[in-house]
Amino acid sequence: MTVAISSTCPGLYCGRMMVNSSVEGECGVCPRGERANIQKVCERCTESPELYDWLYLGFMAMLPLVLHWFFIEWYSGKKEHITAMLECSVSAVVTLLVTEPVGLLSIRSCGVQMLSDWYTMLYNPSPDYINTIHCTQEAVYPLYTIVLIYYAFCLVLMMMLRPLLVKKIAFGLGKSDRFKSIYAALYFFPILTVLQAVGGGLLYYAFPYIMLVLSLVTLAVYMSASEIQSFKNLVAKKKRLVVLFSHWLLHAYGIISISRLDKLEQDLPLLALVPGPALFYIATAKFTEPSRILSEGGNGH
Repeated sequence: MTVAISSTCPGLYCGRMMVNSSVEGECGVCPRGERANIQKVCERCTESPELYDWLYLGFMAMLPLVLHWFFIEWYSGKKEHITAMLECSVSAVVTLLVTEPVGLLSIRSCGVQMLSDWYTMLYNPSPDYINTIHCTQEAVYPLYTIVLIYYAFCLVLMMMLRPLLVKKIAFGLGKSDRFKSIYAALYFFPILTVLQAVGGGLLYYAFPYIMLVLSLVTLAVYMSASEIQSFKNLVAKKKRLVVLFSHWLLHAYGIISISRLDKLEQDLPLLALVPGPALFYIATAKFTEPSRILSEGGNGH
C-alpha cells in the first residue's frame, strides 16, 4: 500500500513506501484510475459518474455531430446527416467499450472536486524549493482522456466511411464540393482536441450556460434568416420544425445541466420555459420588421 503525504497537487499526494519497517521518502503519484482519499491513501476509483458528468460527456460528444451537420448543410445540403450521426454514435459506443471496465457500456470515475483537478500539471510541488516533483495525473479520470479517445474514433470512422457514402449520396455535386464537409472536419477536430486539452476544466463548469446561450442565439439567427414571423411560416416546412425541436432539446439539456435535477419538484417545472424564446420571437417579430421601421421613420412617426 502507498501512504501519501500532502502536497500542493489537488487531490494528489506524494507517497511514502514502507520498506523493511522503515519509511522511504520517495515521492510519487497514484496510478491512473486511482486517487488519494481523505486518509491520503491511493484508492482505486470505483464510483459511477454523476448525472452532471454524463451530461458533460454528452455535450462534448454532441459538439462534433453538430459541427458535422452544420458543414454538411453549409456545403452540400445532401442527406449526409445520418452518416455523421452513425459515425458519432458508433464512436461513442466503442469508446465506452474500450474504457474500464472494458466490454461494458459503463465507466468508473474518480469524480471532480474542484477546478484544479483538471490541471494537475500546474501544481507540481517543490518540498525543498529546489527539486520539483512531477505529479501530473488524470485526477478526474476518465473525463479528460475519454473525450480525446472519442474524437480519435470519430475521425477514424469518418475517414473510413464518409468518402464511400458521399460518392453515392452526393453524386450531384462536383468532386471538390462533395468532400468539403470532410475537409472541414479535418480542421475542427484538431480545434476540439486542443479545446478539450486546454479548456476541459472550464468547459466542465461552463457548458450548461454555453449550450443555453448558443442555442438561443442560433435559433434567433435561423428564424430571422428564414423570415419566420408567424406560426404559419413556422409549420410551412418540416425542416423548420425539425430545427425548432432540436433547439428545444438543447434548451432542455442546458436547463437540466444547470439545475442537475437535485430537487425534481422544483427543477422539472423549469422545462416549461423551453418554448419561451421561440414564442417570444414570433410574438415580437412583427414589431421589429425592418420595412415597417423604415416606413414609420419616413412618415415621421
